Amino acid sequence: MRSTEEFKKLIFSLCDSNGVSGDEEEAAAVVSRELSRFMPVKTDTLGNVTGERGGCKTHILLDAHLDRIGMIVTSVGDDGFIMAAPCGGVDRRVLPAAGVIILGKEKVFGVVTSTPPHLSKGGKEVPDFDAFSVDTGLCGDKAKELISPGDRILLKTNQRRLIGSRISSAALDNRAGVAAVLRCLEMLEDKKSDCKLTVLFSVQEETTGGGAKTGSFSSDAAESITVDVSFAASPGIPAEKSAPLGNGVMIGFAPSLCREMSKELVMLAEENSIPYSRDVMGGGTGTNAESVAFSKGGKRAALLSIPIRNMHTPVEVCDVEDIENTARLMCAYIMKKGGVVND
Repeated sequence: MRSTEEFKKLIFSLCDSNGVSGDEEEAAAVVSRELSRFMPVKTDTLGNVTGERGGCKTHILLDAHLDRIGMIVTSVGDDGFIMAAPCGGVDRRVLPAAGVIILGKEKVFGVVTSTPPHLSKGGKEVPDFDAFSVDTGLCGDKAKELISPGDRILLKTNQRRLIGSRISSAALDNRAGVAAVLRCLEMLEDKKSDCKLTVLFSVQEETTGGGAKTGSFSSDAAESITVDVSFAASPGIPAEKSAPLGNGVMIGFAPSLCREMSKELVMLAEENSIPYSRDVMGGGTGTNAESVAFSKGGKRAALLSIPIRNMHTPVEVCDVEDIENTARLMCAYIMKKGGVVND
């Protein structure tokens, strides 16, 4: 199994790949290579990456979405300025003067335009997307040569190791969830389980949710665990809707989730000394969990979330120990369902 340092490098590698919602090919290639270490892999019509390994007991589907938020080019002006629309819930408060990478015929660096404070008349409202443009420094003809409407845009970021086991990167939503599933499979390598496992790294969660709908429909799994991110505690975040970084995995409780599975995950966390908190929602979870639960004839569904700060910005922050503990809890659940016997 990878060392902690090697696991951090894997997380950074996952986060570094492109894969704005609806254009996930590069990210899919990275996760396909990693998943193929554990099971045969295929890519379906929408671009979902799936793998399956046999077993005779409970069939469990593990889902984590592989797409990331970003933008899409809507027009290239004669003056060289680029207009764009969001792909997913980009926090437009962080856009003014942000550096971006436009994935055109080649990668083009740009800066989102910003009105100087001297001319902003003290306005506190965040402009709508149609008020922003991207300045590449190129003339109109050169910009049109390299960039076309439909090209995706990434917010530029520098990945950082922070204090202890904390890291900062774009795309931790939800490459952290992908990493947790891969880590769980590593933990299972030296154990025998009679669980049948399907892994679904789904596309388009940030926009349509279509990947989880179609990918889970193709599976006859009886149970599912969706792995995503949720809110980490920080100033201005309600305590009842968040969990401290380093406090472990967040176990979901919601109307769409199977209460028995949630309670069993809590029990296993306590039995195995895995730190956790309860993540309670009165309606939808805002994740793939509903798409998976309501597909085909329905599936018993659970949700495990990794707390992150600054969600949907290019400087998301998480604690690698929380990813590890999410993987440990999944592993414990699979071992219990599969009657695992150590070698």
